[in-house]
Amino acid sequence: MSGRGDVEDVDKVLHERVFYLNRIGSIDPAIDPIHFDKPKVAGVGPGRTFGIYLSNYIKDRNVLLVPCAVGGSPIDSWKPNSFYAENNCYPYDDMVKRIKSASQFGRFKGILWHQGESDSNLKMAGSYKGKLIELISNVRQLTSNPQIPFLIGQMGQWPEKPWDEWRKAVNESQIEICNELENVKFVSSQGLRPKKDLIHFDSASARILGERFAKVFLNI
Repeated sequence: MSGRGDVEDVDKVLHERVFYLNRIGSIDPAIDPIHFDKPKVAGVGPGRTFGIYLSNYIKDRNVLLVPCAVGGSPIDSWKPNSFYAENNCYPYDDMVKRIKSASQFGRFKGILWHQGESDSNLKMAGSYKGKLIELISNVRQLTSNPQIPFLIGQMGQWPEKPWDEWRKAVNESQIEICNELENVKFVSSQGLRPKKDLIHFDSASARILGERFAKVFLNI
């Protein structure tokens, strides 16, 4: 769920209780972009707004965001020792390191997941559900919380670019998982708008998605 929205003035305003774990494992104020998988295109995503929305309800705690997303990565990249050549990285192994690093600062309270486009094809869609269930189990073990909320954001829905059968299949798999597993919830992308690339959410929609993630989280 790497943010790609254009950074605007509102995205640079400091919040006294919302922070993020930066690329080298230090804590900085959460101003966009908080993602660093592709620095040249990194932009606004839902994470910062999610943190700010939570902070309005949880007055006595700081919120630390731990971005781990790798744009464009298929779910097979989110297994131990899996190399993702496009970014020259190991997404799962890097995530493990960041979880361990962030654990010194507090307790993990939730996981945001937004992915699926790269698996929306004939070869990958059929096995997506089982792989995501395995990932959820692995992440819960890593955070030492078998019931930690895991929120699945729906892929973008653009009238200009209708879904094919494979994207529909991945979407259905995500919904089924949310119906089958405890504390796994679905976050709709209905009505949100894309950038001109018809792939990523624009800045306003990324912020709305962040609010939706937060509302679902608070309802668990």
